[in-house]
Amino acid sequence: NKSKNIKRTLYLSKCDFFFKPLPLLVNPWDIVLCSSGTLIACENALVVLVIWQNPALRAPMFLLIGSLALADLLAGLGLVLHFTCAYLLRSDSAQLLTVGLVVASFSASVFSLLAITIDRYLSLYYALTYNSERTAAFTYTMLVLLWGLSLCLGLLPVTGVNCLAEEATCSVVRPLTKNNIAVLSVSFLLLFGLMLQLYVQICKIVMRHAHQIALQHHFLAASPHYVTTRKGVSTLAIILGTFAACWMPFTVYSLIADYTYPPLYTYATLVPATYNSVINPVIYAFRNQEIQKALWLVCCGCVPTSVAQRARTPSDV
Repeated sequence: NKSKNIKRTLYLSKCDFFFKPLPLLVNPWDIVLCSSGTLIACENALVVLVIWQNPALRAPMFLLIGSLALADLLAGLGLVLHFTCAYLLRSDSAQLLTVGLVVASFSASVFSLLAITIDRYLSLYYALTYNSERTAAFTYTMLVLLWGLSLCLGLLPVTGVNCLAEEATCSVVRPLTKNNIAVLSVSFLLLFGLMLQLYVQICKIVMRHAHQIALQHHFLAASPHYVTTRKGVSTLAIILGTFAACWMPFTVYSLIADYTYPPLYTYATLVPATYNSVINPVIYAFRNQEIQKALWLVCCGCVPTSVAQRARTPSDV
């Protein structure tokens, strides 16, 4: 009987080994975030490389686009590093560093979007004096402030402002505390409101200019300039709508949820937020005529005639 029991135990253990479901080693959502980070890093690295290598792209507008691309590039690298550290190092220190990098990078990305909006508003409101030295100095000041503030936000988890010691204070994004995520979310809502106000003013200025030009040419509705101006206003609506659609779900969810909520909800709102960094180069860089020329020169060594002769229109605003 004893030998039969031993054989039965061995048989059951073999059955458990072969038929027991294996534990999930890698969270599929983490794979999605890592894949998004890889795409973000590759896409924005191309923009940074083009602006860095082309001396003609040193105007304030291109510096701000370069700042946005650099922030998104670091955000993509942060997502990849966070995935690597979470499944290889499994260290709290590494987690703090990678989360800090992601927070600082995405903060710099949002601040850069605000800086671009301010620059576009000033370029229209002060059209005659926009290309002065004051504009360049103001641009450098904005860059220093936005990167300094983003760095301070990213250093918070590393300096001890985290929830590793007390899980009850954690937010939906560990190791950020509920207070940290609340400050970030409220700041985002304020920045979004400011961007909305600036884009409304930009639309008013563009439409007023289009109306004045149309009256000078004695035609309004059928004017090509009027049509392209409407496209410009539509472009601004797409820019702001895309930004809100990507970031608003995660922002609102971060304010109402805490660490007790299922992680699925956090991933489902965080992944669309990362897609904003995928879309940014398409909206702000690849549509720009000068950057298009630089990209063609880098990739093919020539510029197509259709790109070289395309005139700038209000839809490029």
